[in-house]
Amino acid sequence: MEYVNLRENIRISRMTFGCWELGGGQWEKQSDDVNLQVIEQALTLGINSFDTAEGYGNGHSESILGEALAKHPRETLVIATKVSPNHLYGVEVRRAIEQSLTRLRTDYVDVYYIHWPNRDIPLTETMAELRRLKEEGLVRSIGLSNFSLAQMHEAMAEAPVEVIQPEYSLLSRSIESDIVPYCIAHGIAILTYSSIAKGILTGTYHQGQTALPASDFRSKRRLFLPEHIQAETPLVNAIQTIAERRRVSMAQVAIAWLLAQPGMSSAIIGTQSAAHLQDNVKALDWQLSAEELSSLDDVSRDVLTHIDAQV
Repeated sequence: MEYVNLRENIRISRMTFGCWELGGGQWEKQSDDVNLQVIEQALTLGINSFDTAEGYGNGHSESILGEALAKHPRETLVIATKVSPNHLYGVEVRRAIEQSLTRLRTDYVDVYYIHWPNRDIPLTETMAELRRLKEEGLVRSIGLSNFSLAQMHEAMAEAPVEVIQPEYSLLSRSIESDIVPYCIAHGIAILTYSSIAKGILTGTYHQGQTALPASDFRSKRRLFLPEHIQAETPLVNAIQTIAERRRVSMAQVAIAWLLAQPGMSSAIIGTQSAAHLQDNVKALDWQLSAEELSSLDDVSRDVLTHIDAQV
């Protein structure tokens, strides 16, 4: 496993275990016992970074993660959680972190994100409370998720932001034009979610392999619309070609591409399968060539041009 500095005195694995699925909710959930074993497998593989949120299964994800990590030395772990956008008034932020800490069985979190901005609640009030929580030691780093650069500037006028968590993959690259250069210039860590585009980049949903049932929340998401699935085919084929040549999975190719991009600290990968997790981690054992990176970049940009034109 490779590790990088999240900030001074905090080193994280380049792959972060994402715990959204563990809460159930929109996802078809495995048993808690299965998910506890998968978290233990992540630790065995060298992953020390774990990402959850109070909104994942109404706190259930935090509870499962807390149970799994309780037997391990806290100083060896990097735990991140998020406050929901409907809890951003100061008193609600404090109540939310206290409840999260209880579920996570810890006295502090290494990163506390605002999960989504809320235009109806003053960001200055939210950030002021986060700054106080950091001063009190309940939070080591303040993070933002799903914020535009303008919103980041507004937040950072009130308190320092050390981590962001945007959506990023070969099928979601909007942060490259402004947010990534800004974070590189200001030493802000980037941890990405939907790193394999909720499964699209594994090839599972192309070439007639698998169709999502209408009940699956992803079926209504932009990238899973039938016309976009069709438009994504050249990219999926390009990933498959590299995977076959390298004798690796398509997921590994997608993750390897992401981790090779400037400014990327860690890729958040969520799974309830120990086999998938073990395969994903192997993306750190090799690197794409400059030619392969360039080829994927070109096909990705062309596909995104077609998808954006269909919106």
